[in-house]
Amino acid sequence: MQFWSFRVILSRFKAIRFMMADKTVPKTKKALIIAGIAYLFLPFDLIPAMVFPLSLIDDLVVWLLIIWYLKKELDVYWTGEKKYDLSKKYRSKDIVDDVEFEVEEDKAEAKAEAKAEEKGNE
Repeated sequence: MQFWSFRVILSRFKAIRFMMADKTVPKTKKALIIAGIAYLFLPFDLIPAMVFPLSLIDDLVVWLLIIWYLKKELDVYWTGEKKYDLSKKYRSKDIVDDVEFEVEEDKAEAKAEAKAEEKGNE
């Protein structure tokens, strides 16, 4: 997704919640989101609050930069492309339930084994 529209940006904002809940996302990307939230609520800004309309623009610019930096990661969540990685959850566990199987031997291999047994018995 290369284009920027209000709908795309809003969808990426909504995807932040799912990205933060995912344990496979690096902590540095999560820290960037937390820093952006902290920037909104801390009393210092790049443009002081006395210049009211412009003071909101710096918050908006900071968040647009965060969204732009994380766009590939966030697009995975709002487009439904995220596949769950179960390798960590089931690592070093042998789980096989209700599986039935038969071992069919190759006929040529079975004949070779039978001949080897006959030679061994003689």
